[in-house]
Amino acid sequence: MTAGAGGDGAGRGGGRRGRGLREATGAAPVSPAGDSAAPEPAKPEKPHFHGHRERLRRRFLEAGAAALADYELVELILFNAIPQRDVKPLAKALVAKFGSFAETITAAPERLAEVDGVKERAITEFKIVEAAAQRLAKGAVKKRLPMGSWSEVVDYCRAAMAFEPREIFRILFLDKKNGLIADEIQGAGTVDHTPVYPREVIRRALELSATAIILVHNHPSGDPTPSTQDVKMTLDIIAIAKPLGLTVHDHIIVGRDGHASLKGMRLV
Repeated sequence: MTAGAGGDGAGRGGGRRGRGLREATGAAPVSPAGDSAAPEPAKPEKPHFHGHRERLRRRFLEAGAAALADYELVELILFNAIPQRDVKPLAKALVAKFGSFAETITAAPERLAEVDGVKERAITEFKIVEAAAQRLAKGAVKKRLPMGSWSEVVDYCRAAMAFEPREIFRILFLDKKNGLIADEIQGAGTVDHTPVYPREVIRRALELSATAIILVHNHPSGDPTPSTQDVKMTLDIIAIAKPLGLTVHDHIIVGRDGHASLKGMRLV
């Protein structure tokens, strides 16, 4: 009996030593079924370009758009359109093809689609940015034209038309305080010609009760230098408008390379 009791004590002691050994060595706990607990799955690493995106966004917010190259602004737009890909090479390819950030954003959808990797979602993002720029510029014109800020008018016209692939003729209709009544496109033509009918221009001005107008069109070639036909058409409109008490403030021609004012050039 004494021996039996001693053996039982040894068994308990051995059990305690066994637990102590497992704790000391850090052995994995055993489940009731006898299997070791499964390790936690490793978290997937972010793609390498995510860090670049975060740095570029931060630089844009801290330093502003002036601190970024044209292709980097294109990148920022492409981030939303193409979330799972490094878009830096694509942004550089777009700017190389079209020439600048502005020309990329305003390029025709079918031309954008010619660039490998540019899909409908990216084109939509570009067109949203283009529309937003035009809306902001137009809002500035509506608010500030009465102040006589000619630079605001020119900025708006360039934002709206400078990069169009075909000629567009538009008119800004003004009230007696030079407030903007309406901004309307009167015609769209080919790459180097838009038909303009002076009497139709005057008729529309009278319909809107405008007292002054600004004529605007673009040169898709990029060079805003007025042609002989541009000057003649403007003089024809002035001749019809004057007896009716309607003033033609100017005819502005815009292009990628700048703008020209026929009044500033003393051509009208």
